Amino acid sequence: MAAVNALTNIPDFSGGFSFENCNRNAMLGKMGVKAPTARKTGTTIAGIVFKDGVILGADTRATEDTVVADKNCAKIHYIAPNIYCCGAGTAADTENVTDLISSQIQLHSLSTGRQARVVTALRMLKQRLFRYQGYISAALVLGGVDFNGPKLHTVYPHGSTDSLPYVTMGSGSLAAMSVFESRYRPDMELEEAKLLVRDGIAAGIFNDLGSGSNVDLCVITKDGVNYIRPYDVANVKGERQGKYTYKRGTTAVLTKNVTPFKVEITETTASTSAEPMDM
Repeated sequence: MAAVNALTNIPDFSGGFSFENCNRNAMLGKMGVKAPTARKTGTTIAGIVFKDGVILGADTRATEDTVVADKNCAKIHYIAPNIYCCGAGTAADTENVTDLISSQIQLHSLSTGRQARVVTALRMLKQRLFRYQGYISAALVLGGVDFNGPKLHTVYPHGSTDSLPYVTMGSGSLAAMSVFESRYRPDMELEEAKLLVRDGIAAGIFNDLGSGSNVDLCVITKDGVNYIRPYDVANVKGERQGKYTYKRGTTAVLTKNVTPFKVEITETTASTSAEPMDM
């Protein structure tokens, strides 16, 4: 529902997120009305800077509270030809905010005639999230390569950011960070770096209930982007080893009652002659 302008009494259809009900919810909370709690989400996203660029990684499980809603969800989002972004949190929020910034970055590149800089996307993302004070549930890992070289950043839902050589976010971030801290080193070769990110995401998959399914990788260098989906299938579905149906007669029938149903059949015939229809 669109917000109403207090001066003109006309609905404001300017678009974007609307949080005009936050004050109402706070007032109801003081009256003792319990607001619905946020549902727990789960994700493992990560990224590292290697010798020739940046590698982003993510799992593919989308959860709805305790239910696995999607086993093959894409969590690495396109921002620009040289910039990609991993999203953790509410799926709709991560999709919306990355799509919005992607369109703004494209307009910026068209107006300047230059390749988009990673720090420009970072600035747009942090200002957008800070504006809504964490109500947009999007924790992001932003990576790309521009004329300044490879860049890797984290963006928290409240708008704070970090710039580090290796980062993790999401509910499985601690498991992934333990792998990075024990094995990361500067100027890693491509295959070694891809394996490190894969193992970090796999650690989140196997140690976090909200993360699972496959491992997606996005390799960004000055020569282009290689989006590998999936790079590895971590959770392979097993095959049934036997038949689990019971044989007829295994369970004793204590009573049996058969109730016959009377069915009336009515035959109708359709006329072949064309009849005018009432309008």
